Amino acid sequence: MPELEVHFGTFLEKRKYASFAKPDLDKTDRENLLPFLPWPDVVRVWKTEEKGSDVALASHLLLDGFKGAYDAAAILSNDSDLIEPVRMVKAELGLPIGLLSPVQNPTPQLRAAASFLRHVKPSHLAKAQFPDPVSLQDGRMIGKPVTWV
Repeated sequence: MPELEVHFGTFLEKRKYASFAKPDLDKTDRENLLPFLPWPDVVRVWKTEEKGSDVALASHLLLDGFKGAYDAAAILSNDSDLIEPVRMVKAELGLPIGLLSPVQNPTPQLRAAASFLRHVKPSHLAKAQFPDPVSLQDGRMIGKPVTWV
């Protein structure tokens, strides 16, 4: 697809301490409490963090807007870090920019910054998937993992 450009972020994974969420247990029922006591304050967890995709999206959104590379833009996100670039595209460049929301109630400030809102439902995503499996030009077949929707 000649009009399509892919810009990747990265995922960082690190071990860190996190507060342990205590369950809402009936404190009068000692028998149910016993397996949970003593309750630790913190645990060590693997924390995964996406880095770079919001900055890349914002940069290309603005750069392409300044270059006149699109008549309207849409982002599929609920990331509040994108509020200012979305606002700039609409207010400073005068271009319509839509929010394609994966959640029912998107971030209010992001919604306010966008020109329009469209909700993306699981049925929309199901209809937009490639066939399974996909046939490559060299004849190989690629199937999606069974854990994917």
